[in-house]
Parts: sequence; C-alpha cells; structure tokens
Amino acid sequence: MNFWKNKNVLITGADGFIGSHLTEKLAELGANVRAFVYYNSFGRWGWLDETDDNLLKNIEIFSGDIRDSYRVLEAVKGRDYIFHLASLIAIPYSYHATESYIQTNIQGTLNVLNASRKNNVTRLIHTSTSEVYGTAQYAPIDEKHPLQGQSPYSASKIGADMLAESFYRSFNLPVSIARPFNTYGPRQSARAIIPTIISQLFQNKKELQLGALYPMRDFNFVEDTVSGFLAIGQSESAIGQVINLGSGREISIGDLIQLIFKVTGKEAAIVTVSDRLRPENSEVNRLLCNAELANKLTGWKSAYTLEEGLRITADWIQKHPQIFKYSIYNI
Repeated sequence: MNFWKNKNVLITGADGFIGSHLTEKLAELGANVRAFVYYNSFGRWGWLDETDDNLLKNIEIFSGDIRDSYRVLEAVKGRDYIFHLASLIAIPYSYHATESYIQTNIQGTLNVLNASRKNNVTRLIHTSTSEVYGTAQYAPIDEKHPLQGQSPYSASKIGADMLAESFYRSFNLPVSIARPFNTYGPRQSARAIIPTIISQLFQNKKELQLGALYPMRDFNFVEDTVSGFLAIGQSESAIGQVINLGSGREISIGDLIQLIFKVTGKEAAIVTVSDRLRPENSEVNRLLCNAELANKLTGWKSAYTLEEGLRITADWIQKHPQIFKYSIYNI
C-alpha cells in the first residue's frame, strides 16, 4: 500500500539539500506536492532546478519567504501534511548573523505552526537537529538527553522545537519533531564536512584545509533521512513525539578523512586552519544517535553503510565541480 498517493503535502525548504530529496520522493510516490521555495528575483528554485522535467510537472512550486506569515498561511491552505524543513543551518554563519537565525528558525516556525493550526492540518512534521543536544553527556543520545545551546544556530533550533512542542500541548496540533543527526549526500554544500573534504580532494590539492579533527559524529545518508521523515509522517503513534533519526554509528572527523581517502583513492596532507575552528565552548565534541524510538514507533532504521553513502556522494561531487568554491571557506 502506498500511503502517500494523492496526499496533499507541503514541504517548506523544498529547494534545499534534504528538502529537495524529500520533495522528489513524495512526487515519485504520487503525492500532490507543493514545494515552498525561497523567493528570489532570479527565478531559481534551488536544487529543484535539477529535478527531472517529467517529475517536476507533478510538483507545484510556491515561492515565498518563511518569515512572511501571510505567505506561509497561503502556502498551507489546502494541504493536509506539512513537512517543515525551511531553516538557516550553517553553524559558523550563526556567529555572524544571529538575528537572521531567530527570524528564520523561530519566527518562521511560529508562522508554520499558526498556519497549520488555522487550517486544521492532519500532520505537521517539524525538523530539528542533533545539534540541540550539544556535546553528549551520555551516549548513545536518546530523546531524553538535555538540550544545550552551544551555538546561536542550535539555540534557535531549540527555541523552534519548544514552540512546536508547545503547540501540541496547548492546542493539540498533531506535531511530530524529527531530529536527524548529521545528514550527508548529493546536493550538500561545502559548509558541511563531507563535501568539504571530497571537493578539495577532487581539486587535487596537496593540502586539505579543515577545522577540528577530534569531534565524533553520527553520519546518516540523505536517503535514510528522507525515509525517516516519511515513516514519521505516516505513523499516528509519532504524534507529539520527538524522534531521533541516526545510524547508531560514530566516527571521528580524523577517521572519516581516512575512510574518504579509501573511497576516493585520493590523499592529501591535512592542515588545521584556525578560521575553520569553532569557539572552544561552542564545538560539539560527540554526537551518537539512539534511534530505538524511531524503530519502535515506525519500524524505521538506517539502511546505508557510511562507505556506501560516501561512494554515492563522492561520485555526485565529482560530476558537479561547478558548485564548489574551492578558494574560500564556505561558512
């Protein structure tokens, strides 16, 4: 049975990395997809510009700004299932433009919550991040782990998550909070560590310019994250829940580099650059996911090994060198 066929769905942040993959998957499954993309005068739809025309004809493009409550209200009308992914996500940029993160991540989420309530939506899946946990106080991290705002980005996401939770408790809005750990895959920009490493390697640079090598991360391939969102969206038992999505495997950035060397067949000297280091108390040292609740409520678990996902990602990056600005540090 195809749960999503003919469902009326809105995806905010549909033009982004995870959002574009989710949009395409739902269109493939026969959902009536409205894709909320960030308005710009160039008429660009982010990664949906790369979507196959035969699939794109089944997607309604809706341009706007998540910070505009009236535009969000218009986008939600007639939609039963809302996947809210629109967000500012780059941690280093949040040190420089904190107000933008408050406006987009908190006010934008409030706009989606209010519009969903007014339109009596069937489900709202709000996107969180493992960054809200900060450095693990215990591992693996389950949903009861304390929240720690170690960057303005993570603080803004904590605020957004708490708003979403409050709308469930206060107004019985059918909200689920999906909390993915470090997602990677095709279409991710060089603001993230995996495309940063791979894109530099494919430029045949003698040195990899990187930040801290000791942090431990739980990397999850984008197809697994998408399947997790869909599983949460169709599970009644997930309503009112915060649900981790992760692989349950951890690896240090230093060991990740060695694995990428193996996958790509390329190597380079590793150089730590001070500009790429987070402030000491802002760096999240360890993230390792406990995804038992996701499996219990929805049957979901990750399917891709890290090596499998890296091979797919490396192949995509090699075919799209034009999107990476190798001469600068992308924050």
